[in-house]
Amino acid sequence: MNMKKYNFNAGPSILPREVIENTAKQILDFNGSGLSIMEISHRAKDFQPVLDEAVALIKELLSVPEGYSVIFLGGGASLQFTQVPCNFLIKKAAYLNTGVWAKKSMKEAKLYGDVVEVATSADANFTYIPKTFDIPTDADYLHVTTNNTIYGTEIRKEIDSPIPLIGDMSSDIFSRPVDVSKYDCIYAGAQKNLAMAGVTVIIVKDDKLGRAPRQIPTMLDYRTHVDKGSMFNTPPVVPIYCALETLRWIKKCGGVEAMDKKAIERAKIIYDEIDRNRLFRGTVKEEDRSLMNICFVMNEDFAELEKSFMEFATQKGMVGIKGHRDVGGFRASCYNAMSIEGAEAFAACMKEFEAKL
Repeated sequence: MNMKKYNFNAGPSILPREVIENTAKQILDFNGSGLSIMEISHRAKDFQPVLDEAVALIKELLSVPEGYSVIFLGGGASLQFTQVPCNFLIKKAAYLNTGVWAKKSMKEAKLYGDVVEVATSADANFTYIPKTFDIPTDADYLHVTTNNTIYGTEIRKEIDSPIPLIGDMSSDIFSRPVDVSKYDCIYAGAQKNLAMAGVTVIIVKDDKLGRAPRQIPTMLDYRTHVDKGSMFNTPPVVPIYCALETLRWIKKCGGVEAMDKKAIERAKIIYDEIDRNRLFRGTVKEEDRSLMNICFVMNEDFAELEKSFMEFATQKGMVGIKGHRDVGGFRASCYNAMSIEGAEAFAACMKEFEAKL
């Protein structure tokens, strides 16, 4: 009998088993058509309901107000680093620099206008979220990366901002309730809490589009995709179907409120063991710890045991726990599909390794 594996990969990452199985069925035979969803036209009458239901579920689960559109695009969050300022930056934009992905988004924004870095936690290798900073009221938006997968920090409540927010929620969307009304745009690459890789969901405020003082290339203009219902060019059909199955699963499990409760419980199990265990220490300021990406290292006195623990944990079925090279150590990524059982198994693994010494 094969040992149970627990998938702690940071992304592409764990998906609910029923989502994988249901998507696989449609890959073999879509809606009893005798054709794979991989080979049907995105304009086939069978596919439009998939898109419509996915959009409706996103609006329902996140309580998206009137006046916002939901679109699906390719290109990942990295394309949004340039698409956002192309559409929303008129003169000046403010950015909160909390790590690699925030820095990359700032770099792209500088191509379109002035960029103000309102605060950064680079002085401590991004192990905390800056709290007190001035937001220029004449900026067009404040861009935040709500969860930082590499460093294990997370902004779990909307920042009180005098200007509209734009949020990169690639790694924590659908893990908690969000006040969408505070944002002009929310974007998220799919491969954490939404679907397999290959699609990005964007929620945009309609009346903020078309104000930028530049000619926007057709494919970069959000209005193109809003007007065509994500069908301007061939959308990533299979990842969108996978997203639909995930959204159905989230709703069935109790929505984002239930996901939030589970995330808090799951993270507490692992963080409590890190804090108790003499071998390990968390790398992030306690109040800023991410519920999605739990980062920790060996205590200095036990640094030589890092490789041994990695081997031990792997033998125990813990998959994908190596920390990012910028932080080192370990990272247990606990997205929506990670079970409480998985968190308990990981904590038990740490406890067992300590007991061996």
